[in-house]
Amino acid sequence: MGKLVIVGTVAFDAIETPFGKTDKILGGAGTFIGLAASNFNIDSAVVSVVGGDFPQDYLNLMSNKNIDVSGVEIIEDGKTFFWSGRYHNDMNSRDTLVTELNVLENFEPKVPENYRDAEVVMLGNLHPSTQMSVLNQMTEKPKLVILDTMNFWMDCALDELHNTIKHVDVITINDEEARQLTGEYSLVVAARKIHDMGPEYVVIKKGEHGALLFHDDNAFYAPALPLEEVFDPTGAGDTFAGGFAGYLAKTKDYSFDNMKKAVIYGSTLASFCVEKFGTQRIENLSTTEIYKRLDQFKSLTQFEIELN
Repeated sequence: MGKLVIVGTVAFDAIETPFGKTDKILGGAGTFIGLAASNFNIDSAVVSVVGGDFPQDYLNLMSNKNIDVSGVEIIEDGKTFFWSGRYHNDMNSRDTLVTELNVLENFEPKVPENYRDAEVVMLGNLHPSTQMSVLNQMTEKPKLVILDTMNFWMDCALDELHNTIKHVDVITINDEEARQLTGEYSLVVAARKIHDMGPEYVVIKKGEHGALLFHDDNAFYAPALPLEEVFDPTGAGDTFAGGFAGYLAKTKDYSFDNMKKAVIYGSTLASFCVEKFGTQRIENLSTTEIYKRLDQFKSLTQFEIELN
């Protein structure tokens, strides 16, 4: 059974979209990644920190999905990280209303001893130095290190980010972030520049327009499944990362051809995530549902043509 370590936030979100609004609900990159990866029957652990205000029921939800939560530190007299945002009508842009770091401000991840030999490490969106500290705790060099990051770290911790990027095999960022990181508008050129920074594989997420995978001179494009309604995009990128990492941890095949399948699995799970607020939709996915949607992806992208 593949072993996967996930480091990322376990948090509260409050979300407002054109379809409605929520009070505080379960959120955080580590949560979405963990729930998505739990669909692959792997041995996974989430490394994070929460406050004494975090409900035990949420930790039980993850435990019941066979996600090890012994690496989730609970600071009883602290408050859990909280983010609140409002999405615009196009659902692609949003305004951050509240960000309260709380216990995350002084977070020092502690990888459980029995996961320090994990084959796959998924570094969720955190300070690059925090991500690096996880790699420094591994007793064996992971077969695959995947890093997710964002423009905030490019603005305030660029040197640390460059240092961490040197040590990863795959980076997942969106198109705007790829352009900011490299100063290149062409995503093909941007991917080549990021490849030169260290990662062997570059995944560029384009939201409702799918995802691109680059490796040397090879490229692969996976569209996003057209959906009737996008209810809440929060966590879709992390759900993609969880599906991507979970599939690779299960198959233990890190070739370009298998990465392409991992991108499809990631896109499939992300398409479920946006259908309800927060984690509601991905909490109770069935294998039948996933396979049915994978079949839709296959129908969407497969065609035969005669070249005369």
